[in-house]
Formats: sequence, C-alpha cells, structure tokens
Amino acid sequence: MQARVTLAGSGEEMIAAAKAALAEGLLIVVAGGGDGTINAVASVLAGTDTAFGVLPLGTLNHFAKDMGIPLDLDDAVANVAQGTPRRVDVGEVNERIFLNNSSLGLYPDIVRDREKQQRRLGRGKWLAALWAAIGALRRYPFLHISFTLDGGRAHTRRTPFVFIGNNEYTMEGFSIGERSRLDGGSLSLYVAQRPGRLGLLRLAWSALRGRLAQERDFDVLSTASMEIDTHHPRLRVATDGEVTVMATPLRYRIRPGALRVIAPK
Repeated sequence: MQARVTLAGSGEEMIAAAKAALAEGLLIVVAGGGDGTINAVASVLAGTDTAFGVLPLGTLNHFAKDMGIPLDLDDAVANVAQGTPRRVDVGEVNERIFLNNSSLGLYPDIVRDREKQQRRLGRGKWLAALWAAIGALRRYPFLHISFTLDGGRAHTRRTPFVFIGNNEYTMEGFSIGERSRLDGGSLSLYVAQRPGRLGLLRLAWSALRGRLAQERDFDVLSTASMEIDTHHPRLRVATDGEVTVMATPLRYRIRPGALRVIAPK
C-alpha cells in the first residue's frame, strides 16, 4: 500500500486536501490530529463510500477511543492497513457535523475564554482552561430553551448547559464520557434543570456514584432529530470542541451510517 502525505497548515487547507482526494477517487483518506482535525476531514467524507483512517494525534482523542482505534501511532497506522471499514453515525446541527458531541451554554463559553487567554496571555491550554472554567462558574449564565423531539410537543427548560451526543454516552461511574457504540442511530440529549453552582456539583457527585439517573432535575432523552430554540437570534455552539456562532433555531439530526471508518478487526 502506497501513501501520499499532505501537511495542512490550517483547517481550510485540510478540508481542501480531503476534497481533492475525494475528487481524485481515492479509496482511503487518512487524517492525523485531534478531534477537531478528525471532524474537519470527516465532514468531507460523510455521505460517501470513501473509507476514513484515523491517526489519533490529539490530547484527548475521544472518537478514536470510542472506535477502539489504538492510540499508539505505529499501531494506528497498522490499523489503517489491516482494519475493516465500519459504518458509524454522525450527528448534525444546522448542517455542521459532529462525531462526538455538541453543547450549548457553559462549555462553549469556557472554550471561547480559554482560546482568548491562550492568544492574548500566552497561557498553556490546561491553565487557560482552568481559569476559563472558574470565570464561567463565576458568571454562571442560564439559557432559556425550548426544544422539540422528532417533531413532537415543545419542552421548556432553564439550564446552564445542554449536551447532545452522537449516540448514547455513559453518564455515570468511572466510565463517564464514553460510548459503547456509534451505530445506534440516535442522538442523546442531556439537560440539567435550574441547578445552582452547588447543584451542579451535586450532579457531578451523583454521576461518579452511579446515581445520576435518580436525579429529578436531570433529563436524559433519546431522539433521531430535535429543534432547540432560545430568545437569542444567534448562539455559540460547540461541535467536537470547536465553537461556532449559529443562527437559531438549532436543528439537530442523526445521520445513520454516514461515515465509513477503518476500525480494528
């Protein structure tokens, strides 16, 4: 197997390289980087029959971990050559895809502030994230949202955050934040109702103890599509860790089997 390597200096160059490979009719396109990089290339390949190889070179590598792709680079390269393409779902919000999750509220605010501190103050990623989280908890803004699932009746919530997963996330115990499958054909919606700062800590403690499902003020819902609206005409939305300002309402849907990813046999 021969490989042609392209070094992309920006997200735009990376997407352009993926589009060029697709237009050339290549059977496999491989991306190396973190979840944001993987998302960018997947956005080009979703809905095609081209196989997608993943080299997890980021900090957290959530998608690779949930796919069972080795985190060691040599093993990940071997997986591209020896693995088997497997169809997995992608989530979509206002035509922007996500492989892992999308969120509103606290998390996009933290990411925006973290990037600002890295750019202006030269702080490292983790230190900037810590200060950004402290700042967000100090402000602690609430969102007033209205959402409908699969075209059903509207529900209203006042919440500091909304989390939408591509398939179901484990939200309890020491496996919190992991997914057992990426081909279940559904979005998972997690909304905390009106918790204060101490209430948010209580929810986190309940999750670690495996008792989050017993919390009355925490909704866990599953759906194929949903619409989320607020009184804001535009809203910051995080998709796989990247923040974009989108016009409301936000229209989410699952795209079952839209991406062919090379996974271990």
